[in-house]
Amino acid sequence: MKPILAALDPSVAPVIWTYIAYLFISIGLTIWVAKTLHKSGRIFLVDSFLGNEPLADSVNHLLVVGFYLINVGFVTLALKFGDKATDTQTALEILSTKVGLVLVILGLMHFMNIYVFSKMRRRATHRVPPPLPRTI
Repeated sequence: MKPILAALDPSVAPVIWTYIAYLFISIGLTIWVAKTLHKSGRIFLVDSFLGNEPLADSVNHLLVVGFYLINVGFVTLALKFGDKATDTQTALEILSTKVGLVLVILGLMHFMNIYVFSKMRRRATHRVPPPLPRTI
């Protein structure tokens, strides 16, 4: 029995190998970033939620799930778009462009989360006491 890729038209092979490499690299990077953010972000979230560890852990888990859904969804949708590889050079160029775009999206999501939680923390720690009642 022949391997699947061996039975393909030789002109299609660069496209298939580019897709496979793109999926492995992009999903691997997404998993690594999610694990790093989950581990290192816990302290930031506990501080943002004023020491409420159960709430911070719950939000941390929900953030990781959302992170996976958005990024793996983006990676799979982006697979179809763009040029098709015709040789090794175009395969590497397309692969680097697609992986670079995934890295930019991961970075933007990271900074967006930091911004939102910084605002939440600032609001929680800078509460203004209610005004004193006027005495006549």
